[in-house]
Amino acid sequence: MEFVEEVLQRPPLVLGVDPRPELHGKEPLAHIRRYTLELMEALAGRLCAVKFQAAFFEALGPAGFALMHELIVAARVLSLPVIVDAKRGDIGPTAEAYARAYLEAYPGSALTANPYLGSDALEPFFQAAQRSGGAVFVLVKTSNPGSGLFQDLPLARGGALYQAVADYLAQEAEQQRVGDWSRVAAVVGATYPEGVHEVRRRMPRSLLLLPGLGAQGGSALRGPGLLNAASRALYYPEGRPHLEGALRQAEAYLAALNP
Repeated sequence: MEFVEEVLQRPPLVLGVDPRPELHGKEPLAHIRRYTLELMEALAGRLCAVKFQAAFFEALGPAGFALMHELIVAARVLSLPVIVDAKRGDIGPTAEAYARAYLEAYPGSALTANPYLGSDALEPFFQAAQRSGGAVFVLVKTSNPGSGLFQDLPLARGGALYQAVADYLAQEAEQQRVGDWSRVAAVVGATYPEGVHEVRRRMPRSLLLLPGLGAQGGSALRGPGLLNAASRALYYPEGRPHLEGALRQAEAYLAALNP
């Protein structure tokens, strides 16, 4: 099934997997593997996707990187859509290689991408998503406090830089339709609700991934195509691996997201 169609049939909550080895005892990789598998299985019916932050797995060395790919496969076995949060951005053959590595290797999955190298850096990702039934979440207005340094810069023609990125993506979204929605999606921090509303107005056919729920201070936001993402607050409730706590936290988020 297409990524877009699949996530829209599920609750609008994304589990962010950002493993910290210091919280997993003497054999961290083995415990991360076991805990993540248990957590995905327990939360499967409450999630629209699992988002794997590639940097945390890369920091664990080759075995950690291999573990991420093992967990991606496990998520798909559980029928959970996958978002690889790698924020890739490059041009030509390099962008094509990134697209093969994450989109075409896992059909029906999604990848985050950086737009600031321009349209030729994004096109290989859009093309791969079309071939693989996946999606591309492009950074538009990110959740971090310093995002406005560049993203909010005013343009001579009016508006802010992030709004110009949203306008460009809206045009691309029309070319990548999956029914009423598009494979071209955006990342907009839940920490900036006014930014979410502005990007939704400019990108009516795109899924919006809203990171920053919980630990970064963002609140759950309701609306069609809004995918609320919680990492530390959901993966490490109470600041540690805790399966029952994660179930309680997921229920609390879903209660806030239900109209």
